[in-house]
Amino acid sequence: SKALSDEENLKLFGKCNNPNGHGHNYKARLLIVLLFFLQIDPVSGMVMNLTDLKEYMQEAIMKPLDHKNLDKDVPYFADVVSTTENVAVFIWENLKKLLPTGALYKVKVYETDQNVVVYKGEESTSE
Repeated sequence: SKALSDEENLKLFGKCNNPNGHGHNYKARLLIVLLFFLQIDPVSGMVMNLTDLKEYMQEAIMKPLDHKNLDKDVPYFADVVSTTENVAVFIWENLKKLLPTGALYKVKVYETDQNVVVYKGEESTSE
């Protein structure tokens, strides 16, 4: 965190405190709720075309984050600490812009099998 001293960063972030960054292979799971208020298209029989959903995920997640140094390559993280919690918020905010209103229920980001963050908009929990 740019807001903290070197000593404070070391105390707060421990081994994750590295001025040159460190890598993670995040996994994200999304729960998109296609509720009854979303109309089933009578021609396709779908509420949302899965091809469109894949494109939304590509645009909102893969394009800005995949194979990137979050702190250096992603403008959002220039002033936001790149914790798993903030990665979940980033994904939520990007997807919410693309999906039908109310369709996104939660974003679940796995930093490791033991470190998982669930974000549901303003309501978030750690698992």
